[in-house]
Parts: sequence; structure tokens; C-alpha cells
Amino acid sequence: MEYKVKDLSLAPKGRIQIEWALNHMPVLRRIMDEFSRTKPLNGIRISAVLHVTKETAVLVKTLSAGGAEIWLAASNPLSTQDDVASALVEEGIHVFAWRGETTEEYFWAISKVASIEPHIVIDDGGDLHSYIHTNMKDIVHKIYGGTEETTTGVLRLKSMEREGVLGYPVIAVNNALTKYLFDNRYGTGQSTVDGILRATNTLIAGKTVVVAGYGWVGRGIALRFRGMGANVIVTEVNPIRALEAVMDGFMVMKMSEAAKLGDIFITATGNINVINRQHFELMKDGAILANSGHFDVEINVKDLEAMAISKRDLRECVTEYVLPNGRRLYLLGRGRLVNLVCAEGHPSEVMDMSFANQALSAKYIVENRGRLEKRVYDVPLEIDQKVAELKLASMGIEIDTLTEEQKKYLSSWTL
Repeated sequence: MEYKVKDLSLAPKGRIQIEWALNHMPVLRRIMDEFSRTKPLNGIRISAVLHVTKETAVLVKTLSAGGAEIWLAASNPLSTQDDVASALVEEGIHVFAWRGETTEEYFWAISKVASIEPHIVIDDGGDLHSYIHTNMKDIVHKIYGGTEETTTGVLRLKSMEREGVLGYPVIAVNNALTKYLFDNRYGTGQSTVDGILRATNTLIAGKTVVVAGYGWVGRGIALRFRGMGANVIVTEVNPIRALEAVMDGFMVMKMSEAAKLGDIFITATGNINVINRQHFELMKDGAILANSGHFDVEINVKDLEAMAISKRDLRECVTEYVLPNGRRLYLLGRGRLVNLVCAEGHPSEVMDMSFANQALSAKYIVENRGRLEKRVYDVPLEIDQKVAELKLASMGIEIDTLTEEQKKYLSSWTL
């Protein structure tokens, strides 16, 4: 069996971590039971590039229970939980992931999981989809379809669709209501706070926190930091989102103004160079820089490296940069995802819904093989609603249903 992980002796600890996640993911547990009985993925090869965490392990075990053969690599060089990776290998999953991969190792691992000529491609960020379309064009026509977990990845896939190069259908799991309304907002909001606190142990109350971007991730971050007593500033390029942030009670301004005021800066835009030299030059001594967008491009680390007269690692997740005037700026997690590099990522309870969408979307792709066009699809509404119903049931919550009279009233236009 092929695999590459840091240390297989970590597997016992990883099994315990996976057990913890499984106990807090009741929707996926139910789907796992169903898949074990019906085997909807029997004989299916899946290539997956995801954050290798205990929650991802539960998704992988669910897909495996459905009969799939899974080859898994990491979607971030620093997010892998090595004990979990080792435990998955012991369960027969082909894992190529370890914390601290170089850029070359990261793409080598992606090439390994792509080499199996998969039927289904599951991605988080779009790197696997991009790699296959760039380097393995001869197998694209054999792929039944794929899924994508993140906003960043969906944007890349939409670009491929517009340019006419997308070679198979892809379901945008990120666009499911039971994903972005909860995972992006509550999951990233809480785990970003967690990552910054673990890295710095700084007091949030009374600080000025600058959040770049007011999409669902930015909304969640802003809400959580305000709840902890911070004064929150939002920066945006979209006038509608900026107006929404104002109406939600946040200060809104340009980054060039916010740079002078912020104690903690968090990027959540999915774009490049959101914070760069001109902003570093304006920041206070001791400002903290963190990123919650998918890739490590939002904070211009190259500018920071070029400006600094010295650099050192102060804590496990904190790098200090000293500028020529003596001011110190602190970069968390090398500019990569602060919630995964400096903490454990989203809570299991919220990933339960996101990964339930992944599992059911994989089943949907197999069931509809050959009937889907080569474009980006939203998660079918029936899957989205099923996930919500299962989650409510797991929480012991019952809701009303429409009577036939009410259905008729809502569908009628007559007086």
C-alpha cells in the first residue's frame, strides 16, 4: 500500500482524535451507516485534496464505508494533523500528507493522488482540479465529476468554466446553504479566534481588529471579535457588502486608514496582496497579522521580508519582523490559514454539515454519471435540505410543516 506520512507510531493518538470527531458529527454518522448498507460508491476511485484533520477523517471513513478507494493529500502544507494521517493509513487510506511540507513536496503529494485516474475529484481550494487540467489532460474525460469545498476554489472553477476548459462537472459544495451559512460564518469565525488566541494569548477586549473582507467568512470573524469586546473595522471593495457592514454596526474604511488604527489584522478576501508594503509602513508597533483566506497570498509576506531588518520566531506560530524604524510586526502561521495552522480548524459540529454535503454530492455524481454538463453546479436543493433536516433531528429539534391549505395559498395568485 502506498502512502507517505510523518510517523505511523502516532496512529493510536489519531484514532482517539477521530473518535472524538465522530462522536460530534451525527449527520455524517448516519450517512456512514447508510453507505455501509447500500455501498453507493462501490468500485469508485476518489482523489481528494483536503485539510487532513480529524473531521476530514470522518468524511474519508464515510466515503470508504460506501465502497470507495481513497487517495488523500493535504490542501495546505501546514494544516495536517500527523496523528490523524497515520491513523487513516492504518485503516487502508492512501495518505500523502505531513505537517511542514515544502512547496515541492506539497505538489508532489497532489501528483500522487491524481495519478490513480480517479472517478471523482474532491478538492479544497482548487489545486487538485487545476493540476489535473494542466498536467493530466488525457484523463479528464474519464472523470465522472468533482466537488469543491471553498469559496476560493469555486471562483477558480468558475473561471475555468467561463474559459471553456473545465473538463468535467463540479458540484460547488461551498455554495450549499448548509455549508457557507454555518461553516464559513460560525466555523471560521470561532476557529479564527481560536487560532489567534492559541498563537498569541493576547487579550481581545479593547483591541481594534481590522477584518479585510465582509463575505460570509469575514462576517463571522467580525461578529466573534465584537462579541469578545473588540472594536472592529471592516475593509471592503464591494459597496453592497461595505454598506451591509455599516448597517451591522461596524466601522468601514479603506485599508490605508485602518492600517494606522489596528492592533490585529485578519484577511478573509480570497484575493492577493490585500495587506502590503504601504500598509506595513503605517502600522503600530506590535500589530498582529493573520490570514483566514485559503491561500497565503493575502498578506504580502515578500514585502514584509524585504522591509524587515531582522526576523525571528518568538513562539511556535509567531514570527517577529523588525522594521527599520524599530517597529515590530507579528505574522501568525507564516500567513497561511490561522485557524488550521495555529489551531485545529472548524469545530466538528459545523464540519458535520459541510462534509455531509461532500459525501452526498459524491453519491449524486455517481448516480448521475454522464447526465451532467461540464460546468459548476450548486448542491441540489434536496441534498441541502436533507442535511439540514438530519442536523435538526440530531439536535432533537422538530419544526412545523405546511398544511395542504397553506401550500395552495402560497402557490396561488388569485384573491
